[in-house]
Amino acid sequence: MPTDEQPLRDDEDARREFWTFHMERSADLLGAMQKQPTEELGEGFASIPDAADAAGVEMWFSDTKIAGDLDRIFYIRESLIPDLMAIGRDMNERGWILKIEDGYRTREMQTQLGRKPAVFDMIVRSCWWESGGEKPSLDLIRRRSTCLVANYPNVGTHTMGAAVDISVFTRDDGIEVSRGKPYLEMSELTPMDSPFVSEQEQQNRVDITAMMETHGFLHYPGEFWHYNKGDSLYHLVTKSGQAAAYGPVHWDPKTNQVTAYDDVSSPLTPPELMAELLDEALQRLDLR
Repeated sequence: MPTDEQPLRDDEDARREFWTFHMERSADLLGAMQKQPTEELGEGFASIPDAADAAGVEMWFSDTKIAGDLDRIFYIRESLIPDLMAIGRDMNERGWILKIEDGYRTREMQTQLGRKPAVFDMIVRSCWWESGGEKPSLDLIRRRSTCLVANYPNVGTHTMGAAVDISVFTRDDGIEVSRGKPYLEMSELTPMDSPFVSEQEQQNRVDITAMMETHGFLHYPGEFWHYNKGDSLYHLVTKSGQAAAYGPVHWDPKTNQVTAYDDVSSPLTPPELMAELLDEALQRLDLR
């Protein structure tokens, strides 16, 4: 494995080895997360943009859609709003702007995201590369989809209303604070501790994470943009010994009522459908 002392930035084998190590590490973490108890609090949601306006915090929000046609939902559990506003204020004082790329996702959004051709193709391409240019197995695609697009509800912190994906920009010129690549990169640069980004880009990751974690939003090691609080992953990482307050929920924006999922352990994209998606992706990518 590459180390901080000897980063093998230009070695293809080292990049592939790190990617596999990272994916298996993420799989182990999410597997442990599934065993964490959850006692859904039933807490409603609050608008992040409305909260930022009320707090006088300069904050940006993505203008793209999920899976091509679904509007992003910039809401999060109500009790997490004060911490998120404190983070945004801290960043403003530093001369930065926090951009929320994504917040709560419905089950439909999470499902369609995992099946979106552009996203699924990235997964297939990365698995093809990981397999040394050979056709990836369906089992590998299934395992990687769990880590990369939360194919099981009980590992999807966005469907719990407990996570935000973020980017950061400078206030004076609107230039992104570089972390190696922009949001939703899917490569050996994706893990928070990737040795394949520059020293300054790694320091930016460290500084941003410190500001998030000062207010309790912990980073997911597998993605440099993802932070969460109060869910089962949070309680696993902090070793709190407590049940998570937030699980996957359906949310009614009219009443602000939440309903826990009936089934959190079945895949959003079942194996037989994933096999069809794999064949289609291999054709699109000409990797057959």
